[in-house]
Amino acid sequence: MNIRSRAGRTSAPLVLALILIFSSIVCAQQRRQGDAEAARAMQRGTPVLWREPSDISTRDLLAGPGGTSMKPDARVLIFLKEETGGYSKKYRVRDGLGQEWVAKIGKEAQAETAAVRLVWAVGYYTEINYLLPCARITGAPYDAKDRGTCREGEFANVRLEARPKQFKRLDEWKWSENPFVGTKELQGLIVMMALLNNWDIKDTNNKIISVADGTGGRPELRYIISDLGATFGKVKLDVPGFWRIARTRNEPDDYADDSFVEDVKHGQVYFFYKGKRQDLFDDITIEEASWIGRLLAQLSDAQISDAFRAANYTPAEVATLARAVRVRIDELSNLTGLAESRARNR
Repeated sequence: MNIRSRAGRTSAPLVLALILIFSSIVCAQQRRQGDAEAARAMQRGTPVLWREPSDISTRDLLAGPGGTSMKPDARVLIFLKEETGGYSKKYRVRDGLGQEWVAKIGKEAQAETAAVRLVWAVGYYTEINYLLPCARITGAPYDAKDRGTCREGEFANVRLEARPKQFKRLDEWKWSENPFVGTKELQGLIVMMALLNNWDIKDTNNKIISVADGTGGRPELRYIISDLGATFGKVKLDVPGFWRIARTRNEPDDYADDSFVEDVKHGQVYFFYKGKRQDLFDDITIEEASWIGRLLAQLSDAQISDAFRAANYTPAEVATLARAVRVRIDELSNLTGLAESRARNR
């Protein structure tokens, strides 16, 4: 009896070790298979960053890129797992229709919801998202500080980002190495980042999404910015006894108070951009910035306001943000005149 007991105690750790080894081998194989599938998808697909919109002045910025047809059934949201990475708390959830979403909670949710709509409005591919002012997620870890003004057990300002089964998420793409380097479309997207005050520009926030066309032909490889949460704030220098850089996000007054175009000379535009990857803004031409400005200028004040209303900003915040965006659009629209004025005064 004692011999068998000792044998049992001895074999248990060995069995556990074998299970762990086997699991690691399986996971490694799955990763290799996933990498191989992603590589094949990249070879088969057609890269796209932007598609010329013919309906800018009528686009529904309240519903956004998913329109009303893709809205979640938020009467039921079931927690599936926690999502790792990034600044904000995120949960994978399933809605009442069985659709999966990534719920983002916290400071970035509102800013990202609005930013996606403005980027999509001028023809860029984006994530599909919606914001719920109050949401109950059954089974999710809950902290009362996430409640805001909602009822007990609810999360305030929950951004839901779609995870459609027919969309295959592939690798990240790099700002300095992609099929669109040197094109006005990529330069225009960089200008959009300055317009939104997206100070967290980095490759890990970018994603390639493979979308089948439904005919068996080559799928589209959509190059998107997957994280636009660090927007509508500013980068500033604080002096609390020593110099340090302070970055804000989702602060309407900060955004409205910040500057946009710094200078226009020698055919180039220089922005008051103080975030990451400032090198991307070294060679923006007047024509490239004016091109994206002409697209943005087709948006009405009501459409711009709708982008912020979709993100559950207060009426006063909507007015502040929409006015600030319009001021920046007007600056882009007047770059040639500004260049001529600056040249006369030099």
